[in-house]
Amino acid sequence: MISIRQRKGVKTTEVSEDYAAREANVKLENKLPSGCASRRLWKLLSFTVGGTVALCIGLLTSVYLATLHENDLWFSNIKEVEREISFRTECGLYYSYYKQMLQAPTLMQGFHGLIYDNKTESMRTINLLQRMNIYQEVFLSILYRVLPIQKYLEPVYFYIYTLFGLQAIYVTALYVTSWLLSGTWLSGLLAAFWYVTNRIDTTRVEFTIPLRENWALPFFAIQIAAITYFLRPNLQPLSERLTLLAIFISTFLFSLTWQFNQFMMLMQALVLFTLDSLDMLPAVKATWLYGIQMTGLLLVCILQFFNSMILGSLLISFNLSVLIARKLQKNLKTGSFLNRLGKLLLHLFAVLCLTLFLNSIIKKILNLKSDEHIFKFLKAKFGFGATRDFDANLYLCEEAFGLLPFNTFGRLSDTLLFYAYIFVLCITVIAALAVAFHNLSDSKSQQSTGQTGKCTIILKPETAYNLIHTILFGFLALSTMRMKYLWTSHMCVFASFGLCSPEIWELLLKSIHLYKPKRFWPGMMDELSELREFYDPDTVELMNWINSNTPRKAVFAGSMQLLAGVKLCTGRTLTNHPHYEDNSLRERTKAVYQIYAKRSPEDVHALLRSFGTDYVILEDSICYERRHQRGCRLRDLLDVANGHMMDGPGENDPDLKLAGHPRFCEEIKRNLPPYTAYFTRVFQNKTFHVYKLSRNK
Repeated sequence: MISIRQRKGVKTTEVSEDYAAREANVKLENKLPSGCASRRLWKLLSFTVGGTVALCIGLLTSVYLATLHENDLWFSNIKEVEREISFRTECGLYYSYYKQMLQAPTLMQGFHGLIYDNKTESMRTINLLQRMNIYQEVFLSILYRVLPIQKYLEPVYFYIYTLFGLQAIYVTALYVTSWLLSGTWLSGLLAAFWYVTNRIDTTRVEFTIPLRENWALPFFAIQIAAITYFLRPNLQPLSERLTLLAIFISTFLFSLTWQFNQFMMLMQALVLFTLDSLDMLPAVKATWLYGIQMTGLLLVCILQFFNSMILGSLLISFNLSVLIARKLQKNLKTGSFLNRLGKLLLHLFAVLCLTLFLNSIIKKILNLKSDEHIFKFLKAKFGFGATRDFDANLYLCEEAFGLLPFNTFGRLSDTLLFYAYIFVLCITVIAALAVAFHNLSDSKSQQSTGQTGKCTIILKPETAYNLIHTILFGFLALSTMRMKYLWTSHMCVFASFGLCSPEIWELLLKSIHLYKPKRFWPGMMDELSELREFYDPDTVELMNWINSNTPRKAVFAGSMQLLAGVKLCTGRTLTNHPHYEDNSLRERTKAVYQIYAKRSPEDVHALLRSFGTDYVILEDSICYERRHQRGCRLRDLLDVANGHMMDGPGENDPDLKLAGHPRFCEEIKRNLPPYTAYFTRVFQNKTFHVYKLSRNK
């Protein structure tokens, strides 16, 4: 079992030119010599200071997170196998491909090994570059080979330092977004400060380093900053083109590095659709952004050897539907309030129907089933019928996919972030509703008089975009805890922008009684001074035994999370793994997991041998699981899926029956003849039991 213990013997871009920014700096500008040259000099000075602070804050955050990682695991002192085991679950799987590329004799052989991989899934040859988002590991392995750093930096440190370096870019992008919205770099400084002081809820990079989101979110933050600048009115043509290029590159890199990119960008597309429908941003700019999303995703599709899950994504169907529906409804933004409201509802209905139609057609043509488990999960999660589907229940029973815990808001309130966020959110929502009502009430003739322009000052397009963005991603975080990092980081940006805006500052001072000095220092220095180390002797013993006592070509079966570590630490072939976005792999995983169900030894042996399994690893932490409540333990999910009654006190569905066999993972340990005929125990410690399968049955 993995644990962290105390160490023995150690004590523990450019400043906004809008009206609000000029008003905020008017007193300071009056003190400067008059003239255009003086104003330019002041802006250049402000830009230089703000930019320097942004870079310094980003680097300090990167060093801070790297220090926490070292303090937590004593990474520099532990063995190589312990370092690899510390990359838990799918993190270890992704890192193994970086290691595989470095161990390949040549780059071409490394590429060939990824494209024709037969060790990740036994008895199958799969294209890893098509199936998984691992181009970042490929790129990093090439860099490590090319750069003259092998003598000074170990491969694992080059990898983790790159991820911590991306955190510097992430924080800098958040800083810039807040600066662009408020017109002052002090807002960016506050956003970065809140990001760090709320680290528990804004990032988990220090203990899940190779996770795909840690690669992707920095590029997502850059994209949001670029979109924020792009939505400003009256940009110069060159600035607009460069900004579009930045949006495209960041969108492409975000899509390339995370398999859930399409769902995040679908949320963005919904933001654009909402603002475009309410006439709160220029339709031309919305069209550009729709096009960039589709182009970036299609380019990734090509690089991933035409991955069908991308072609069948809801994002592509939705964006195409919006553009088609807009062409069909040319007079959408004219008429009285009721007239426009009716047109808007009709437009929404048309886009929804067309999206579902296009998506179903594409999926039928491609015979796509890779993402069906996600929709089953969503259907069950939001109460559209109970399900016995094993894959859906596997997600539903994980805490990370549950509702956002209430204590999250307590932690965010301790640093005043949540108070500030709600305050700014209320002000901007009221302004947005007023602008939306005004826009829908305007007739075509009224729009030409400039009244709409007056309302634009109340809520600028870039502010409106970030408002709807934070609301939609807030709902996503509330419904699924794992997605909170998308919301909480933007919460820092939105709250700091509001507090540093001239219109809100006076109201903030009236709330100064909320101030408590201790809230601004939530144990940062304590975290830096607390020294611990990685400690998992049972798993280390298991990996060492596998390396020493099993053939290099042996095939191992077991839990997804453990097998990722087996792949990384030993290079052995797996029957299944944690990258769950493939229908055939999900079916295979369910079959392998019958080792924790009530099945006969003959059935389990036949299932495992059908995948070429030589060894199976049983974990007591799964067989006798107590972490989840009854109905959410893995053995319960398997029992229900197999039509068997669950163990322990409690109700069962009336159609469930008593199983004809005892639980395999428990009974096999008794060494009874029906089991020893098929399975021979070859390794055992307090946590793991390894059995070798007979081949002559």
